[in-house]
Amino acid sequence: MKLNIALLAGDGIGPEVIDQAVKVSNAIAKKYNHEINWTPALTGAAAIDAVGEPYPDETHAVCEAADAVLFGAIGHPRFDNDPSAKVRPEQGLLKMRQKLGLFANVRPTFTFPSLIDKSPLKRERIEGTDLIILRELTGGVYFGERGRKDNGNTAFDTMTYTRAEIQRLAKKGFEMAMARSKKLCCVDKANVLESSRLWRETVQAMEKDYPEVTVSYEFVDAVAMRLVQWPSSYDVMITENLFGDILTDEASVISGSMGLMPSASVGTKTRLYEPIHGSYPQAAGKDIANPLATVLSAAMMFEDFDLKEEAQDIRDIVNKSLAEGVVTEDLAEGGKAFKTSEVGDWLAKNI
Repeated sequence: MKLNIALLAGDGIGPEVIDQAVKVSNAIAKKYNHEINWTPALTGAAAIDAVGEPYPDETHAVCEAADAVLFGAIGHPRFDNDPSAKVRPEQGLLKMRQKLGLFANVRPTFTFPSLIDKSPLKRERIEGTDLIILRELTGGVYFGERGRKDNGNTAFDTMTYTRAEIQRLAKKGFEMAMARSKKLCCVDKANVLESSRLWRETVQAMEKDYPEVTVSYEFVDAVAMRLVQWPSSYDVMITENLFGDILTDEASVISGSMGLMPSASVGTKTRLYEPIHGSYPQAAGKDIANPLATVLSAAMMFEDFDLKEEAQDIRDIVNKSLAEGVVTEDLAEGGKAFKTSEVGDWLAKNI
């Protein structure tokens, strides 16, 4: 198979972890006789510095022409610490999602056998955890009307959803549930928010089309509590943008490190694959960042191309690296800490 992949390294540790995913992907391509054509493009703070825009038209053209996008991270502290900044790296991420039609973020949460005792949660609480949170990406408060009034002393952000936006996200959730354990949880705040009542009403109306799926409805605050008490009780969860942003980060540490969880963003056009961690600027250029989430994101990419054996090879070699202690400093715990590039080299060599 010939694959054309857009490569958006982004900011901070993005270029370093992306490099390792490329090494591993190229090793897989060589093993299975595939051809990967990588096309780099600018985004985030790097793009602002180069052209003044966090998601330039040139980058969008590269992404649109690609079969998929492999993405690193966006963000830089000089923008975080400047509330008056008119252009921000994160605006590029929102623009990219909107222009590429990436309306659903797929975030799996699972445990690694060799790391289960490194989780902040007790073994008995997390064993068997294998869940997916499907987060709506292009609606809600992040895209609603916002502004200031009262001479700048009052700020507002509007959470708006249409029934169609909810339906297309919920449809993917129902389909995922059908392919798994036929359990779906809709996470909302319907006791307070009108937008959540529309979510609940819309999903309830869709239940008849998926009679084999058992659907539960839970308030987001209760889910935030139960997710760290009984994560294995969940399978497929669907929720809106803001709630999903918070819950997926909470779920990510169940495995023992945010540096281990991959994700995919899917929609009407190109699919995008990225680690769920941020740009971690404090570690940029030090060759210490954990690349495994990005490598596992590449595995998700191969899986979605129906290259299941290739994807499993990547997951197997990641598990082997964890079991044998070929890990970066965040997981070394007093043992030998490998450099980011050394982990990537080891993975590629052992494919």
